[in-house]
Order: sequence, then C-alpha cells, then structure tokens
Amino acid sequence: MTLLIIIIVLALIFDYINGFHDAANAIATVVATKVLTPFQAVLWAAFFNFLAYWVFGFGVADTVAKTAHTMEINLVVILAGVIAAICWNLLTWWLGIPSSSSHTLIGGFAGAAIAHAIAVHGFSGYAGEDGTTHYWYEIVSWYKAGKDGGMPSGVIIIIAFIVLAPLVGALASYLISIWLLNASRKNIGPKIFTVAVMIATIWFVYTQMVPFSEIEKPRFESHFWSVAFESHNIKWFLVAFIILTVSAFCLIFSSLNLHQADAALKKMQLLSSAAFSLGHGGNDSQKVMGIIAAAVAVYINTNPGVHMDSWLDVVLPNDDKGIKGVMPGWIPLACYSAIAAGTLSGGWKIVKTMGSKITKVSSFEGVAAETAGALTLYFTEHLKIPVSTTHTITGSIIGVGLTKRVSAVRWGVTVSLIWAWVLTIPISALLAGLVYFVLSVFI
Repeated sequence: MTLLIIIIVLALIFDYINGFHDAANAIATVVATKVLTPFQAVLWAAFFNFLAYWVFGFGVADTVAKTAHTMEINLVVILAGVIAAICWNLLTWWLGIPSSSSHTLIGGFAGAAIAHAIAVHGFSGYAGEDGTTHYWYEIVSWYKAGKDGGMPSGVIIIIAFIVLAPLVGALASYLISIWLLNASRKNIGPKIFTVAVMIATIWFVYTQMVPFSEIEKPRFESHFWSVAFESHNIKWFLVAFIILTVSAFCLIFSSLNLHQADAALKKMQLLSSAAFSLGHGGNDSQKVMGIIAAAVAVYINTNPGVHMDSWLDVVLPNDDKGIKGVMPGWIPLACYSAIAAGTLSGGWKIVKTMGSKITKVSSFEGVAAETAGALTLYFTEHLKIPVSTTHTITGSIIGVGLTKRVSAVRWGVTVSLIWAWVLTIPISALLAGLVYFVLSVFI
C-alpha cells in the first residue's frame, strides 16, 4: 500500500509539473499580443484548467490506463514510468523545449512495461494464461480495433496523432484565418458562407446531444437542466458557442474600422484562450487519472483478496465484459487542482518559444490559432485519444503563419521542435526502462 500511495503522490506531482510545463500552450499568444499580462494570463488559464473538471469525462484516462496490460505488470513499472516522465519534463522545461507531457507519460509507462516483460520472460516466447505463446513486446497495448467500427485505440494510434494533431490544428487554423480574412471584405459571399457555417454547427451539435432518457444519473429533476449540464453535452455546447461567436464576428467584421476590429479580436482572444485552457485541462489531467487508475488496478491484481477502502475503489471499464468504470470523485478533483496549480506557476521559457520564435503573432493570429487548437482538443477528447496540447497549438500557430507566406514561419525553430516531438516517446521509454531496472534492485 505504501508504494501505491507514493505512486499517487508522484503522479500528482507530475500533473503539477505538466501544468507549468504546458502553461505556455494556452497563454503564449495572449501574452505575445499583450491582451493580458503574464500574471493575468496564468490566472486565466489556471481557472479554466480547473473548470474542465465539470466538462470532460474519463475517456482519455481509460486509454492511458490501458497503455500496458495491467494483469501482467507490477507497481514498480508504473513508478518507473512516472519518475522517467517527471525527469524528462523537468529537463525539457529547463531547456525551454515545448515537448509533450502526454507522450512523455505514455512513453515512460510503455518503456517500463517492456523492461519488466524482458526482465521476467526474456526475449523468448512464454505461455500465457490462455495457453498461447506471448512475447515481451505484447505487454504493451499497441493496437485495438474500435467497438462496432468505432475509433481504434492503442499506442500506435497515439503515435499517429503525433503527426495528425498538429496537422489538424494547422489545417483548422489556416481555414479559420482564411475565413476571417475574407469576412473582412465587403462582399456578400463570405456572409452567406458564415450563415451556412452557423446552421451546420447548430445542426451538428444538436445531433451530438445526449437526451434525458439516455442520461444514467441526471443531476437535476428538470429534464432541461439535466440535459444542459450533462458533461458530454456541455462540451458540445462549448463547441457551438466558440464557432457561433467567431461566425457572429465574421458577419460584422467588414463594417468595423481597424481600431474597432483589433479591439474586438482582443476580446475574442480571451474566449479562445479560455477554450484552449479548458481543453488543456480536460486532456492532460485525464492522463494522470489513468495512471492512478492503472496503479490501483495493478495493486488489486498483485494482491488478490485485498479489501480496498472506498476512497481507492477504482474499476477500469471493460466494454467486452460489459464492466463500467468507477473512479472516486477525489481523483479527478485532485488532478484538475494539481494542473491548475502548476499553470499558476507558469513556464516563461516556453512562453517565449511559443509566443514569438515560431512566427510573429497578432490578435488575429491568436484567435485563429487558439480556436483551432481548442476545437482539435475537444474532438480528440471525444475520440478518447490522448494528444499533445503542445503539438496541437504549435501546429495551429504554424497554420496561421502560412496564411501570410511560407517564409513567415521560422522553420529552423519548427524543425527543432519536431525533433523534440519525435524523440520524446523513445527517450522517455528508454529512461523508464533504466529506472525500472534500478528500482527492481531495491524494491
């Protein structure tokens, strides 16, 4: 039990470090455009990091918890993974490199699990409980087909989104920028397009709503308020609010002078940065919830018959067996509190890289980049894919820069960032493997 408590504490410390390591993701453009002072920006971001507690579910947490097969590992594996993730995060923060905290954690967990499999079984095959031959690399959940044709999961999908998340962010911010630029002209075409976007958004969000009859535990007796405050529905209401707000601005953009347009964009930047901070909190806090849930599951597996207190009564969901997940309320509350506290601590070295070194950012670019980044995070969270908020916002900033000209993006800095992204998972995995072998000597 002592080792389990140590893992939970270290996981929350990682969550705190994640907060100040990734604070720049949400506040870099707001600080760069002088909409908020650095202190005001971190307060703003931290508030919305914590607010995500009431918006997002536990889909990403479940994906992270199942990175490795919990029936085949021990607590030393998870401890090694968390220690490696903390070390790599602190190193990249110190060097001012905006690497991914998400991929650090996934890489650490997977690397420690592989080291454990090699230590126990070697490189040759071994007979599993089902009687079939297994190998050391199968301890990691590399790929699992989606249920009923849904989104597949596994480490390969997470690795794929190292490329896809920034590409989606870049494409979305590029399209939003083009939309805003055309809306500034006194033509009827952009206004017709904007109205069509508003209608399509309302229709799409309506189709995503969970009706009262399908809500397992309604929060209110009123059907209306229960539907309105269902966490799944809140997320889609936010998507609609963001897109409709940008649409409303596009409808009046051409009638504003330069000063009025700039003032309006700065106010919209508060909304877009808040939306991205909400997505950051919802995406990254869940990863720590997943690690804690996996630790409890491993503890129960390695101590059969043990009685768990209600505050540690964690059950991992299993769609194949019809088991629904259980997570005590203090775990998400602690995780969201830790990341918000970390964001309050700031991460000024990375703010400089994200806010000025990639491309020069104005309020216009800030709105486009943050809106695109927020929408990308909301959709990937809906698909239960743990993506990097760092990669997402970097891709979004690059997409904005491309609307001016290709040379507006400082590609030398961008290539350095891509190298950091590519190396994060393998380096974290190797480091976690080494930590595992050292810990195994003493524990």
